[in-house]
Amino acid sequence: MTLKRTLVGIIRSMEGTSDRAKDPKLKTRYYNLSKDKAWEEISSTLKKIPGYKVLHEVHSVGEIILEKRTTFGRTMDITVSIISVSPVRSAVDMYSASRGSMGDLGSNYRTIMNLFSVLDKKLSKYKVNE
Repeated sequence: MTLKRTLVGIIRSMEGTSDRAKDPKLKTRYYNLSKDKAWEEISSTLKKIPGYKVLHEVHSVGEIILEKRTTFGRTMDITVSIISVSPVRSAVDMYSASRGSMGDLGSNYRTIMNLFSVLDKKLSKYKVNE
């Protein structure tokens, strides 16, 4: 993690992925799976990650809401969105925000990188490199 990411984290307490993200690590991930199959794989994987608690799942919309408590007692809310791009391809985006008024020192960024590394490892044979 760079010094710039930490400095931005002093004032900002949220992070998200998108197709237009400047940081290549924060780009949307694509998998060659139907939305239903991707939902099953991602949902079951997220439930097994220690330290994260699944609060809410909305299959019709494709959103999974997670909660994570940091070592300093702050709470982070993470939304994982699974979007159907085509009948055989899905996209995954994440948004993470810390509760409270101060910045997060980059912890939301690290959380997204951690979750994507777990998902990329689990779904490596379906990952699309764009």
